[in-house]
Amino acid sequence: MPKAVQEIYTQVISNLPPTERLQLATLILNGLVKQEATVIDDSDTWTEQDQLDLTAFSMQYAVTALIEDEEITE
Repeated sequence: MPKAVQEIYTQVISNLPPTERLQLATLILNGLVKQEATVIDDSDTWTEQDQLDLTAFSMQYAVTALIEDEEITE
C-alpha cells in the first residue's frame, strides 16, 4: 500500500466514526462502479476454453492415476 494512502487512513479515516467510514466506503465503491470497465484487470479471469482445457487435463490425469493404481494393486 502506498505510504500516502496509509497516512491518509491513519490520520483521517481511522478517526472517523464507523457510520462515516461506511459512508466513505460507499462513496468510493460507487465511484469505482461508475468508472469504465477498463479499470478492471481481466488478465486473471478464466475463459471458457481455459476451463475446458483444465477439465480435459484433470480427466486425463484421473484416468492415468487410476490405471497406475490398478497396476500397483494387481
